Amino acid sequence: MRIRAVLNREGGTLKTMDLEMFSDHLREVFGREGHDFDVCLVNGKEMEDALEQETSAGDLDAIIAGGGDGTVSCAAAHAWKNGMPLGVLPAGTMNLFARSIGVPLDIMVAASALARAPVRQCDIGTANGRPFVHQISVGMQSRMIDERKRSSHKSRFGKILASVSATFSMLSRPPRFPAVVTVDGERVADGRFSVVSISNNPFGEGHLPYADRLDQGVLGVYHAAALDRGASARLTTDLIMGSWAGNSDFKTGSGRKVELEFPRPKRSARVVVDGELIRLAPKVSVEIHPGELKLLVPTAD
Repeated sequence: MRIRAVLNREGGTLKTMDLEMFSDHLREVFGREGHDFDVCLVNGKEMEDALEQETSAGDLDAIIAGGGDGTVSCAAAHAWKNGMPLGVLPAGTMNLFARSIGVPLDIMVAASALARAPVRQCDIGTANGRPFVHQISVGMQSRMIDERKRSSHKSRFGKILASVSATFSMLSRPPRFPAVVTVDGERVADGRFSVVSISNNPFGEGHLPYADRLDQGVLGVYHAAALDRGASARLTTDLIMGSWAGNSDFKTGSGRKVELEFPRPKRSARVVVDGELIRLAPKVSVEIHPGELKLLVPTAD
């Protein structure tokens, strides 16, 4: 296969690596498997243009994206639009999408796994037409990310510390907002909430919130009514530990299409889409697109 890797120089793990040496490693492992392979190194601000160019040029059989969850989400959007198979090199803090498709979190091991990986048909979601591969969320997570972005952090450790600080800040004043949740034409929730999240396939249990499979053709639907500090802390702990199924405040479901309504959202209200904050619209239409995203998915040894 003709494959090119587009690596974000500023993406998490990649910032601290010798990228020339890593590029040589990629060429070696992909070449060993018979691929015609090359590497493109770009800065963060250049990633979207580079991904659009590489996925639409028509001279490749697949593309590899290296960076954090935001980079991977952007790459998936362009790969989906242009029908290009995508491989993921996990270089972020959480790497939730990479976990979902079984990519090793060690980036050197991931390279070897991707070089041997077959192409699989997986699902992708859209929110008001914007693609996402992991989830969209309003409330607790969007508040935490907003708080985290207010602090400066240059290293992965600094980002983790900022995330911990943002979590405690959120728990000191849990968000509460009005919303209506409609799943496949049926209104399932209407009131004030602390969290509403929609995921690309339902989350698996026993680990961080990410899907164990991305080929079930349904969205995961999650919401919790307005919570006090104690209940917010319990839910946050349960989400981290993967034990939310036992939390009576956290309601779960699934569906093919979800309509979210947010009456009179504040100008400052935000929704997080695959880790990126965008302004919250009064109405958000979320859909699943089964089997439309082509991914390089490592096989279990």
